[in-house]
Amino acid sequence: MSPKPRATDVKARLVEAAIRLLDDGGPETLQARKLAAEVGVSTMAVYTHFGGMAALVDEVARAGFLRLSEWLAEVGETDDPVADIFSLARTYRQAVAEQPQLFAVTFGQSAPGGKRATLSDLTTEEGREAAPEGLEAFEHIVRATERAIEAGRFRPADKYQAAAQLWSALHGFVTLEASGHFGPGEQGIDHILIPLGITLAVGLGDTVDRAERSTDAAKAAWRARTRNAGQGGND
Repeated sequence: MSPKPRATDVKARLVEAAIRLLDDGGPETLQARKLAAEVGVSTMAVYTHFGGMAALVDEVARAGFLRLSEWLAEVGETDDPVADIFSLARTYRQAVAEQPQLFAVTFGQSAPGGKRATLSDLTTEEGREAAPEGLEAFEHIVRATERAIEAGRFRPADKYQAAAQLWSALHGFVTLEASGHFGPGEQGIDHILIPLGITLAVGLGDTVDRAERSTDAAKAAWRARTRNAGQGGND
């Protein structure tokens, strides 16, 4: 007789199955019955492990933030923090493009079964304490912003609030691009995202020349990363 799966194993499998259902069919497929069938358990297991769909959606959102953090961690740090911010932006955009349904739930833009993820204000200490997974992802942008301040590229400012400005612009771009507003392929990056990033960097205290050099460095880093991954790079 095979061993009975541990509760934590079943819970993790349910979250992974929920992400697969989202990826394959969107938020309308995230139902207790379909989820149970995907994992091979009874519908009651969903309620046993989560108490209801609202808690499941919160777990999916937490998993989304952790995946985003893993993506952003791959960027690493260079001696140019502003270039690193551009690299993080490009990576963020790719992550969301690869799993749009997951990240729509993660950021509260989608509400499967009418249940929207519980989100926190990561610019406040209370919000950061309430959402450690969201903070883990956000901290990649915060750290690069802090380094830009320390290097004199950005004016002294609250690092969380400054990073939130960058995040707001980035996520707005990604959301609009995903809806088709900036055309196909990569043209939105050159025409919108990079000029937007330069404008924000200058607004935060950088110079146009330094910001442009940082975008060039970020482009070169992106080409190197995609070549190493065997994908072929586009500017």
